[in-house]
Amino acid sequence: MAINVTPQGQQHVERLERVWTERPGLVGWLTTTNHKRIGILYFFASLAFFGAGGVEALLIRTQLIGPNGHVLSPAAYDEVFTMHGITMIFLFVIPMTTGAFGNYLLPLMIGARDMAFPRLNALSFWVFLGSGLFLYVALLQGHAPNSGWFDYVPLASKEFDPGNNIDFYGYGLIFNGIASTMTVINFIVTIFKLRAPGMSLNRMPLFCFAFLAVAFALLFALPSLSIACLFLELDRQLGFHFYDVAQGGDPLLWQNLFWIFGHPEVYIIILPAFGIATSIIPAFSHRRMVFFPLVALAEILVAFLGFGVWVHHMFTVGFSSLTYVYFAAASLIITIPSAIQIFAWIATILTGTPVFRTPMLFIVGFIVYFIIGGLSGITVAAIPFDQQVHDSYYIVAHFHFVIFGAAVFPILGGMYFWFPKVTGRMYDERVGKISFWLTFIGTFVTFFPMHIVGILGMPRRNYTYPPGLGWSLLNFIESIGAYLLAVGLVLIVANLVVSRFRGAPAGRNPMEGDTLEWSTTSPPPPYNYAVIPTVTSPYPMWEPQDREADDARLDRGEGVLPEGHQTPATTVQDAQLDEILAMPPHSAWPPLLALMITGVFAMLLMHHYWIAVGFGAVCGMTLLAWHRHGVEA
Repeated sequence: MAINVTPQGQQHVERLERVWTERPGLVGWLTTTNHKRIGILYFFASLAFFGAGGVEALLIRTQLIGPNGHVLSPAAYDEVFTMHGITMIFLFVIPMTTGAFGNYLLPLMIGARDMAFPRLNALSFWVFLGSGLFLYVALLQGHAPNSGWFDYVPLASKEFDPGNNIDFYGYGLIFNGIASTMTVINFIVTIFKLRAPGMSLNRMPLFCFAFLAVAFALLFALPSLSIACLFLELDRQLGFHFYDVAQGGDPLLWQNLFWIFGHPEVYIIILPAFGIATSIIPAFSHRRMVFFPLVALAEILVAFLGFGVWVHHMFTVGFSSLTYVYFAAASLIITIPSAIQIFAWIATILTGTPVFRTPMLFIVGFIVYFIIGGLSGITVAAIPFDQQVHDSYYIVAHFHFVIFGAAVFPILGGMYFWFPKVTGRMYDERVGKISFWLTFIGTFVTFFPMHIVGILGMPRRNYTYPPGLGWSLLNFIESIGAYLLAVGLVLIVANLVVSRFRGAPAGRNPMEGDTLEWSTTSPPPPYNYAVIPTVTSPYPMWEPQDREADDARLDRGEGVLPEGHQTPATTVQDAQLDEILAMPPHSAWPPLLALMITGVFAMLLMHHYWIAVGFGAVCGMTLLAWHRHGVEA
């Protein structure tokens, strides 16, 4: 929406409001295809799973606060730590970044009115929610996955785990992967085809480059995990022998397939954090990003090189020395594009005039913890050292500094940064800073001692330990840190909830952001922009003449597209106007199809194969009805 609306422009705005007004109440949320509403649905669902994963983490740390803990039985501990890992990776970080931040912000940043495939976007959310509930039904029944988030065979084979715990894992991750695949296909097409005219690739925000890299990485990594889980279920349910050594199979096949997904997964988790950082740093440093083209290239390279280092998770399995040397070298090389980005972030801050408000503090914390996690990652690229600390708490420390310190901190900073845009309200700055310091200190106290206890020999995944090994004090400190961290996270949520109702009005651009989403109202209207924005640089909000041009075009009715749910499509490279696309306004088919897909996986789990086929047939009929009704469904 333009900043200064004349009476002529107001007529166009009123027309858009009538066309784009969404259904009210619960039905409106169930049938929505609006990217902002779907982003909000992803946000709250992911936040709920984050809360569940946090409770699981506190149970683990309470169990380990001292020797010979009895909070959890060995079987319950196995389920809790496995569900903690699955939840944080598959049900929180990925859906929070791609589903919530990506869905809400990408169309706004590129000047579009929705995602390329709005109904597919809605379907991805409902399938994600179904997969998450599917996995948590297992926990409530006491049959949750219990072999770690990487589920190594033969421990996960039918012989050693005859219950349906592992089946929940296998089917659940295939189910979850369907949602992620639909999301990233939507991102790729949206970024390439729906950018506002004038937003050529070299003018695209760095946030979008990061999410484009994530989308391609997920698209190529997920099939490996899905195939691994499919082979596992064929072994367990139908007597195949993909992983059975006695019948010519190989358990290392699982490790290779899993880590071909699992190591790109680390960068899939961290790249959205890079994108969030590159949005927040220029806004609070009041200058353009240093080495913009190199940062964009580095984001793409991180995703590409991430596919060449998976064996560094397998330095203890007995491969040839030549194989190990290659993957050790690749593990060191991938630090180069990461280092380029760290240098660019720090240089932008130091050469600008930084203001350290809450979002910026979280980004500084992210940089600190990313450096710590990166340095410990370099140490495990050294083959002899990795063989000594493999499967110890040293690896847990490294992993959590990267995954929590480096991936979650930007999420928390982004929640504060875009909160005014999403709600139209400002958060409490003083409480925000307190929440940052509690979270920052709690993270350090929780995870840094794990380096030491790991070097002292404490293995990961053990449900308890005897006294007298030198581990007791460090575990006590870690557990206290976990509770301090939990207080900080709860304070963040409390601050945002209270601010949602009592915060001061935000205005359009209270953060002095540089990307297009700050040009529209807070919160944005259903149509995003009354006139498709003018773009002549990567920093459109710092080009006042472009925003003035938008006002003039709105008066003339140019670029308004008031005839229906419409958005322009542009050419891939130069973003020249190609055609005007009609977008579906709402649809009941996505939640219905997701419900049928959930039925398929539930019946497979219960071995009701013919009923599963029936649900599959209903899925096919639903798809036929979906496409028969076209964009009006």
